[in-house]
Amino acid sequence: MPRRPADLRLFLLTAYGLAWLFALPIWLTGASLASPLIMVSGVAMMFTPALAVLAVRLYGRRRAAPGTTWREWARRTGLTLGERRGRTLALVAMAWFGTPLLAAAAIALSAALGLLSVDLEGLSLFREGLAAVSPGQAPSVDPGTLAVVQIVAAFLIAPLINSVAAFGEEWGWRGWLLPRLMPLGTRRALLVSGVIWGLWHAPLTLRGYNYPELGAWAAPMFVVFCVAYGALLGWLRLYSGSIWPAVVGHGALNASGGLVLLVGDAADPPNLVVAGITGLVGSALLAVVSAALFKWRPVERPAPVAV
Repeated sequence: MPRRPADLRLFLLTAYGLAWLFALPIWLTGASLASPLIMVSGVAMMFTPALAVLAVRLYGRRRAAPGTTWREWARRTGLTLGERRGRTLALVAMAWFGTPLLAAAAIALSAALGLLSVDLEGLSLFREGLAAVSPGQAPSVDPGTLAVVQIVAAFLIAPLINSVAAFGEEWGWRGWLLPRLMPLGTRRALLVSGVIWGLWHAPLTLRGYNYPELGAWAAPMFVVFCVAYGALLGWLRLYSGSIWPAVVGHGALNASGGLVLLVGDAADPPNLVVAGITGLVGSALLAVVSAALFKWRPVERPAPVAV
């Protein structure tokens, strides 16, 4: 079935409109970045791209002649494990464990370049954060032990938990939107989808989310990261024919992105614009890894997603 511009407009209107709707309480109340409302609204926002996919499907069924079956449509939007299940499951494992390793590599690279001060022995920044949460109270668990627990969780447990919400984004951005843009060519499709993904975060990033020191300038800064990381997630999606490696990779990134704050030095706090996986160093690292993967294992253009 030929694709119409209306399906893209409907997808973007739904994803962006619902994102701003769910973030409206933050703006009306002036909630700070430390408010639980940020977390609640952020998680709700993550499901809006999936709702946009369903809106497009409903629109297509009502306005057009019968198209592909649900099973075929689900395959084309990446809900299955692809044609080679073994490959897809291997990529899921790679995304699960490889993403925290990339986060650790970004920290190490930032430190090696002199852009990040770390305190591996004292964990002073982590201790400072614990003290801010419970002022005047000694931690019930040794901070060193708690740090180890968090690192282990970031590798083994949190990626799976975070993948629940990550599915809401990945089914939309990589499952439906990326194949929809592939007629532009792989590079342009990755660039455009990355920009769209980054700008979609604006209800939070305009408040300084991820880069508090930048204020509203955090919004364009996060677009840079989304283009770089979106290329890696895009490769996982296109090479496997499935969204699940990208879902797990996204969940793993959300689980390990804050590790830089775990090892930072309170005397010289990290500049998140530069250091860590979401900083410029991390974006550069992700761009290099993505380029290597596309050269090492080229992808095939997926079939268009009929509505």
